[in-house]
Amino acid sequence: MKAGYFNDEFPGVSGNDAAGTVEEVGEGVTNVKKGDRVLFQCWWKPADRGAFQQYCLADAATGIAKIPANLSFDEAATIPSGFATAVIGLYGEREAPMPMGRGGRTGLTAPWEATGKGTYSGPALVIGGASSVAIQLLKLSGYSPIITTASAHNEAYCKAAGATHVIDYHKVAYPDLPAAVAQITSAAVSVVYDAISLEDSQKAAWQILASRGNLIVTLPPVVGKAGADAEDGKRLVWTFGSVHDPANHTVSDAMYRALPGLLAEGVIKPNAIEVLPGGLAGISGGLERLSRGNVSGVKLVARPQETLYSNE
Repeated sequence: MKAGYFNDEFPGVSGNDAAGTVEEVGEGVTNVKKGDRVLFQCWWKPADRGAFQQYCLADAATGIAKIPANLSFDEAATIPSGFATAVIGLYGEREAPMPMGRGGRTGLTAPWEATGKGTYSGPALVIGGASSVAIQLLKLSGYSPIITTASAHNEAYCKAAGATHVIDYHKVAYPDLPAAVAQITSAAVSVVYDAISLEDSQKAAWQILASRGNLIVTLPPVVGKAGADAEDGKRLVWTFGSVHDPANHTVSDAMYRALPGLLAEGVIKPNAIEVLPGGLAGISGGLERLSRGNVSGVKLVARPQETLYSNE
């Protein structure tokens, strides 16, 4: 968004994640009905699909799920993109086409599939654990120990999500991360999910990763080659968390079918939230805080219905 290459049309309405009540449904829609509480992932084109408005259009066929009674709208709104990015990165079909120039799929079996829950073992690493979703998924898949990096004040949050060990990134720089992980476990680390994906974090992750392991990154890769196995079998996956790309439909459709049950059961939990003041008017201030790195361990939520409009 800051780079200006997503929302390049006028009028344009941004906003990717949302939750609300279904007001109307289109012809032939059967999976949701008027009055349902839903969470959904938006797409910004055309403008009537962006989340930063009181009413928007959602695709009933892709990227929508009913909200269980144990979640609020605010909590539900934190889920769509973060969850999809982690799921598509961790469990995308190995031979599926690559969306939007991205590369690589792990071929791991998702924990909601018949043979997926608890099927894996051994250590896994999440760089940037305060996002929490990847930790929860790896726990469901059976990995242990689950090591993550986070600031000290997010340690309890990460452990509540399923991390067994938290490395304070303020005390351990990325070049020193391989040694810190080796002090925790001598077993091969077959999965690394790098939610930070800076050059130094990717290099550390690639060094830690075992032969024939999977490294999932969220930004352009600087190690390996996306979609191709290295000589020792290491695989680099550059994940793209949009459920609207046709290349992601198989894994994302299965994910959304499973999501309401996972949320109701409490095995997948939403992020901690902070509600921005002033509805839509609070978004610019929230974005400024994000750009300064002043948001940690929470998702910022705006309530469009609380926006105050001026006639001036």
